[in-house]
Amino acid sequence: MIYSLCIQTLYSITHFIQKYQTWHVYKVRSEVSFTFGERYVTNTIPNSSNFLQFICFSHCAYCRLSLQYHPDKNKNKGAQEKFAEINNAYDILSDEEKRKNYDMYGDARGNPGFDGGDAQGGHSYFRSGGPGHSRFAFRPDEWQTMGGEGGSSKSYSFSFGGGSGSSPKSLTSINSQLYKKEIIDKGVTWLLLSYKPTMSGIQHYESITEEVASSLKGALEVGSVNCEVDSALCKELGILPRSKPRLYVYSYKASETGSLLEYTGGGTVKDLKLFVQDHLPKFSKRVTLAQFEATFGTVETLPKAMLLSTKKDTPVIWRALSGLYRKRFIFYDTQVQDVSDPIAKKLGVDALPAVVGWLSNGEKQILKSGIPVKDTKSTIRDLSSLLDGFEKKNKKIASTQSNSDKEAVPLLTAANFDAICGEKTPVCIIGVFRSSKGREKLRTILSSVSQKSLVRRQNVASGPRDSVSYGLLDGSTQSWFLYAFDKSGFKTADRLLIAYKPRKSKFAAFAGDITSEEVERFIGSVLNGDVEFSKTRQKPTPK
Repeated sequence: MIYSLCIQTLYSITHFIQKYQTWHVYKVRSEVSFTFGERYVTNTIPNSSNFLQFICFSHCAYCRLSLQYHPDKNKNKGAQEKFAEINNAYDILSDEEKRKNYDMYGDARGNPGFDGGDAQGGHSYFRSGGPGHSRFAFRPDEWQTMGGEGGSSKSYSFSFGGGSGSSPKSLTSINSQLYKKEIIDKGVTWLLLSYKPTMSGIQHYESITEEVASSLKGALEVGSVNCEVDSALCKELGILPRSKPRLYVYSYKASETGSLLEYTGGGTVKDLKLFVQDHLPKFSKRVTLAQFEATFGTVETLPKAMLLSTKKDTPVIWRALSGLYRKRFIFYDTQVQDVSDPIAKKLGVDALPAVVGWLSNGEKQILKSGIPVKDTKSTIRDLSSLLDGFEKKNKKIASTQSNSDKEAVPLLTAANFDAICGEKTPVCIIGVFRSSKGREKLRTILSSVSQKSLVRRQNVASGPRDSVSYGLLDGSTQSWFLYAFDKSGFKTADRLLIAYKPRKSKFAAFAGDITSEEVERFIGSVLNGDVEFSKTRQKPTPK
């Protein structure tokens, strides 16, 4: 029985050699190591003939170990366990599917990672032999009861295959032109492998990269840069590999334009995936409904899109979309418990997850509710179509608004205040309101008055000194701004006008009857110097 096992082993090895002999002819050099205690000897296999001889020699050693620990022959404690471990290693080597899994993942069961299994999983003795190698090893510290002296226990390492002299076949090859065209500032996260074909370990890096790309399909693109061919690009980007391949993520975490960051974490799919997910775009603002409603005081030309989901953090799909459309939409997301949540009810959402859009004129539309998520890629594609259609609608409305109301009065915010009422502006007329009704009335009056030549006339002698800019301010949320002019913040006035001279830090206020005639008269008096100005208490700054 024992000898039959050895014969079967050699038969399987012969079949294995015949199948893979051609592949090994292309190897310039294949290294196989044996460890005897402290000694480390490297035998070089220069051609396939010597390689075949070595395989036969190695598997004779395997047979000897099988004979030594076979339960029929060895009754010592632990012998049966060792025999099972030996046969487990052989089982993987002789099974094409298991060997394929191990070559790809470092685990015969198909689990991703560089190191296969654990001591309890039955694979602890079938380990990755380093980059580019698939090997099973019997280590001295794991074989202390093998019937030899304490320090002379042998370790046999049988190595099949190599990772040198190859290039990633499944990853998109990136050159300088593609990098500029497809990666820089495109809003898409990329995982890039930089390598030289002579390096070992390329297959392992390619394998783990493919695994992460597959799990984030649609949100992540992957590619490789051959730094032997494109050395100029690698030097320019600072990704030139030294002794082994290197992985980089084109990240949008630090800046809106994106930048390359090297991955220096562990060699598992889980670690790399967590790193990549952390560097996916984050252009969606996590808000409550109250925070979101406050944004409607700002004047935006871009449409807004909000995702309602039960997720505690912003979903990967929405983060990916926020990168792709970051220059075309303003993204928000919020967490809700279910459709009975007050936010969902107020927005009219009857199924989750849902995407609600707002046009630049404030019009709301439920783009999609009860979104089915088949996979990341198809969901991103479907939502992209919805966003594209909504963007076209917004452009049409914006064009109509532009033609009918070119002199719309903007709402003052921290973002636009300097452009409208900064030091380059001689006089800024600010219409302050505390209700939606007051806002609409002031907007109508100031839009009309601002177009009249009476208040837009320029003093020939002084040039643009008499030019005027106009803006609206929400007094109910910008009380700190109003304190810069008045100690009470004009709390008693529901509507008022403030004429502000930024260069001189002076102002004049009008809280009388807000009609087109009175507003026109006040602004005319300001320009003619008929109104007394007071010093501001501090520099006004909107929130």
